[in-house]
Amino acid sequence: MKDNFNIVKNYVLDLGYTITAANEEDQIIIIEDESSGIKNCAIGCADPILIMEQHILELNGDSGEVFRSLLMKNRDIIHGAFVLDETGTKVIFRDTLQIENLDMNEIEGSLNSLSLLLTEYADELIKFSKK
Repeated sequence: MKDNFNIVKNYVLDLGYTITAANEEDQIIIIEDESSGIKNCAIGCADPILIMEQHILELNGDSGEVFRSLLMKNRDIIHGAFVLDETGTKVIFRDTLQIENLDMNEIEGSLNSLSLLLTEYADELIKFSKK
């Protein structure tokens, strides 16, 4: 049986990300690379998938306009998408990948997508967080 947790852990280290926490029992790694805007990004190995999530912002009050804008932006995101948590108040970036044949390029593509999203859409995200 493949040790997906350590394979993924080595991939993110090889890609230059800092692992701020790792829980082998729960199969979760928390990574960051502040230069690319990635902070407290959780990567979970939940065979048969890998789940990548980063909290983006909290929503306050009427969010109809924000939801519309986020859904429209989802169309431009290369990998992953904006999602809401169970409470409907937290916007999260989420991507899922098949873990069986996962390679470093797939993880890199997802993390690059997140970084690009945070860079290109930063002003709008800041505005949304203030509404």
